[in-house]
Amino acid sequence: MESRGSRNGDLIMGFVVVFAVLLMGSTGSVTASDLKIDFYAQTCPAAEVLIKYITYVNVLENPSLSAKLLRMHFHDCFVEGCDASVLLDPVDNSTTATQVEKQARPNLTLGGFDFIDQAKQLLETVCPRIVSCADIVALATRDAISYKFGREMWQVPTGRRDGKVSLASNAIANLPPPFFNLTALRQSFSDKGLNLIDLVALSGGHTIGVSHCKTFLNRLYNFGGTGKADPTLEPSYADVLKKSCPATTTDNNKTVEMDPSSSFSFDTHYFTTVLKKKGLFTSDAVLLDDPAAVAAIERFRDSDNFYKQFGKSMEKMGGIGVLTGTDGQIRRNCRLVN
Repeated sequence: MESRGSRNGDLIMGFVVVFAVLLMGSTGSVTASDLKIDFYAQTCPAAEVLIKYITYVNVLENPSLSAKLLRMHFHDCFVEGCDASVLLDPVDNSTTATQVEKQARPNLTLGGFDFIDQAKQLLETVCPRIVSCADIVALATRDAISYKFGREMWQVPTGRRDGKVSLASNAIANLPPPFFNLTALRQSFSDKGLNLIDLVALSGGHTIGVSHCKTFLNRLYNFGGTGKADPTLEPSYADVLKKSCPATTTDNNKTVEMDPSSSFSFDTHYFTTVLKKKGLFTSDAVLLDDPAAVAAIERFRDSDNFYKQFGKSMEKMGGIGVLTGTDGQIRRNCRLVN
């Protein structure tokens, strides 16, 4: 039987041949100082089309990729900025001090790295040393979410460059954990230039994907050291979660849907879930503590309102701490500094 990787490879190489003629003579250095739409129009005109193509092929065969890329993009931007530092592999595993971001506890369950490798290999074949890993992550995330809608859900200005620093300690210090209260969440987002509306809209990303039981187990069995479930969690939903995630479970790979019955569909179901006190994480539940956040949740139950604001908030997030111009580098391999 032909493997999925083999089929993808044949499709991709076929697409490269189609675009090769378009790219003849389209080499050049990246000199823009700021992000802009169609940054690669002269240096690699087919870059965004190629990224969209390979993303669509992979999401079609693996719908879970959308959630993985969305989480990867968030976890990248909130640490060193959107510089693809989360992609870097460790050079030396001997000490904790040398651990990179992907080795930090919040990042141990990240996925999608192999896909980014595949996309980078494609771009390097067509436009060597032109398209950054950071831009590939940003564009592929947009395209993975947009796939089912048949249109681009938000714009992605490009021109990001790749960082050279990746430290697990920075990830731990900057990524908001799922047990944060609202005050801590707002501060974490504010530190990145994002406001309460951005916080609520981006939390809506929890409408797709799964979470490991160990991430929220304390809410079910020993919330705040009480030996009981979190009282803000709807009791029947807590019982459902307990059946999937027993207190004595030793399966670290056990997962549940973040948005019950809707984990593959990017929609507004998450907001209804939160209003019913069925948000999986403490960070979901605490949104109900603020009247302005509740008003935003109610507003985002309308798909037009949610999709519009989610796009705006993703554009803002995608601009956090970017490297442009001559800062950083364009990695040949997304896992390694040149």
